[in-house]
Amino acid sequence: PSGVVSTNRLDLKYIGTEVGKHKSRGWPHDHVRKLDDSDSSERLGGVHSRGVGITSIRRNDISSCLIAPTSRRMLHAIKDTSTWTASHSASGVDVLISEVGMRDGLQSLASIMPTEAKKAWIRMEAEAGVAELEVGSFVPKSLLPQLADTAELVDYAREIDGLSVAVLVPNLKGAEAAVRSGAHRITLPFSVSESHSLANVKRSHQQMLREVGLIAQAIAQAPVNQRPVFEVGLSTAYGCTIQGSVSEDDVVRVAEQVVELGTDEVGLSDTSGYGDPATVKRLTKRIWSAVGRERMHGIHLHNTRGQGLANALATLEVGLTTLDSSPGGIGGCPFAPGASGNIVTEDLVFMLEAMGVRTGIDLDRLLGVRELVKEALPGEELFGFLAEAGLPKGFAYAGQ
Repeated sequence: PSGVVSTNRLDLKYIGTEVGKHKSRGWPHDHVRKLDDSDSSERLGGVHSRGVGITSIRRNDISSCLIAPTSRRMLHAIKDTSTWTASHSASGVDVLISEVGMRDGLQSLASIMPTEAKKAWIRMEAEAGVAELEVGSFVPKSLLPQLADTAELVDYAREIDGLSVAVLVPNLKGAEAAVRSGAHRITLPFSVSESHSLANVKRSHQQMLREVGLIAQAIAQAPVNQRPVFEVGLSTAYGCTIQGSVSEDDVVRVAEQVVELGTDEVGLSDTSGYGDPATVKRLTKRIWSAVGRERMHGIHLHNTRGQGLANALATLEVGLTTLDSSPGGIGGCPFAPGASGNIVTEDLVFMLEAMGVRTGIDLDRLLGVRELVKEALPGEELFGFLAEAGLPKGFAYAGQ
């Protein structure tokens, strides 16, 4: 249809959506909600899932998504001349960007970021329009001292109106701590590669399944208004640096098992950066066919082999609506050799907005977040193109 970007296989027209205003803990901002028989926006305790629906993508210069690094100076601070406006965020978003740098980014670095710097990071992300932040993980300090202040960060982030606060948990003990902290979302990583599961959380598949059931029970026993959304992240879904190839049948089987045990949602994770656009789309469809579209909205992609943004586009084409990313692409799994590099948040948001996909995020402010991270982690390498090249002349946000 006229006004819809359609290039080769990319057609992001989404039919049958309405803008709904949901001021809940799971999805705090105005968003576009799918209208179909599997709509799961209403869930236990009034907490909403984070699924959003893509409406349509206005015609724009899609070639502007492909930018190269130049010698132009890096954009540093929040600029008064930003073309982003509050009304852009308030009008709703098409894709939810879930910022995971504070957990997945920091866990693989030797540097330990001061807690006050993390709080400034949280505040600046929220001011930029980021709606969901994964602020840490409830793991033993002896294993990941970089994340020892997670409970304090959850408490701080919960005071920011409209921010969904997410954490990762490795087991029941971590989940219980997350529930006590008041986190809005908890994610339990479940490695489909059993070799990686043993290396990452020291548990077999049978032990992990038992843990999923116990966590689901613990959440169900909590007061209704204290129940977080419980997601199981299907790690190493596209391959594993320890085991090698991972069967799609195994990924589907694990998804079915954890849903049966009581998880609210599942999410795909390309832990080792093995995924490609075709497999991303195919596996997404298989998971939806097995457990229902309402059970999976998002994906965690790594850019280890340069496929991050291509895979992100594939997720949009197939219909996923939540993408994880981190500033400067920092991150990776410390227990999966070679599993480096998240998608760069700045580049991802730029690409989406240039295509006409609303994220509700101010890019100038987001580049300010990157500068804060760079200053707080001296010596650590950050990646990405937008920070070097800057916004193109005449750039307009989606919907403007």
